[in-house]
Amino acid sequence: METRTRDADPVRVLDVASADYRRVFELFLAGTDEKPVTHARLSDLVAALPHRRVLLDLGAGDGRTTAYLARHFDRTVAVEPSEAMREKLRVTCPEALVLPDRLDEARPPEPADLVHLSHVLYYVPEPDWPATVSRALEWTAPGGTLLVVLQNPESPCMRMAAHFTGVRYDLGPLADRLREQHPADDFALESLDLHYRTPHLAEAVDVAEFMVNVADLAAVDPRPSRAELTAYVQDHFTRPDGGYAIGHTQDMLIVRRAPAV
Repeated sequence: METRTRDADPVRVLDVASADYRRVFELFLAGTDEKPVTHARLSDLVAALPHRRVLLDLGAGDGRTTAYLARHFDRTVAVEPSEAMREKLRVTCPEALVLPDRLDEARPPEPADLVHLSHVLYYVPEPDWPATVSRALEWTAPGGTLLVVLQNPESPCMRMAAHFTGVRYDLGPLADRLREQHPADDFALESLDLHYRTPHLAEAVDVAEFMVNVADLAAVDPRPSRAELTAYVQDHFTRPDGGYAIGHTQDMLIVRRAPAV
C-alpha cells in the first residue's frame, strides 16, 4: 500500500538544502561519468590559458569542481548563495574566498583568468541570461576564458524534462546574441556526451526525478506522478542487460576574451 501511495504521489520538488536532495545528488554522482569527463576537458582548457592567477566559480555548489580547478590557480573566488552548499564548499575548498551572494549582487574583488558558470542558468529567468553572462564576461580578465555549462536541449535527460514540464533550455541562441554584442571575443559551443547508469529501477527513477527538477516544478500544475516518471524511465532508459542508462549530454559555451591591447 505504501508503494502504491508513493507511486501516485507527484514528483517531488527537491530543495537543495534538504536531505532528499543531498541523497539523490550523491546517487547521481555515484552513477555518472560526468566528473571524469568534464574535469578532463576543463584541464585542457586551463592548460591553454595564458595566465592562471585567479579562478572565479559562479554558483560553485558543494565545491568539488571548484577544488579540482583551484589547484591550478594562485587564488580562488567562489560565489554560492545557498547556505547548505556553502558549508560543504568551505570544507571541500577551504582556500577559496567564498561570497554568499546571488549572481546579480556579487562583487568579485578582481578579474579572473577563468570564470566558471556551470549549471546555474536553470535558476535564472531566460530573459536575464544575456545580462547574467555579460556580467560574467566583465569579470573575465583580458585573454581569460568564460565557461558556461548547461544541459543540451536534445539530450535524453532534457527531452524527459521537456516531456513532463514543457521547459527547454538552449545555449545556442544565447551564444549567437553574445557574439553580436562582443565581436572581439572568440566563441565556441561544444558538447560532452555523458551518461548515468544503474542496475536498479528505483535509483534510476530517483535520479530522473532529480533531473526533472531543472524546471521550476513548484510552478508546474499538475506535476507528473512518480508512476508516470517510472513508466517513462522504463520505456526510454532500459538497457538490453536489464539496467538503466540516462544520457545527459551537456553543452559548454567557451568564450575566450580578447587579450589586452
